[in-house]
Amino acid sequence: MTTSKEKQPTFEENLTALTTIVNELEQGDVPLETALAKFQTGIKLSRSLEKTLTDAENTLTQIVNEQGETGLLDANHEDQDQD
Repeated sequence: MTTSKEKQPTFEENLTALTTIVNELEQGDVPLETALAKFQTGIKLSRSLEKTLTDAENTLTQIVNEQGETGLLDANHEDQDQD
């Protein structure tokens, strides 16, 4: 259980940890039990990173919506969809 005094890892720290795990598993010289544990940790890190990115996107969308500039945001998405 984490307390408020414990430092939560940053997005960058989690990304670095995930990259390290992927590199170790790609080398293929990890014992099976260790590989499974690292894989599970990697999945948890991946989900945490995805949640952080989703939260950031939602925050940015909310900020844009509050400022009434959704037309600009929507236009950019439409331009990208047409490519």
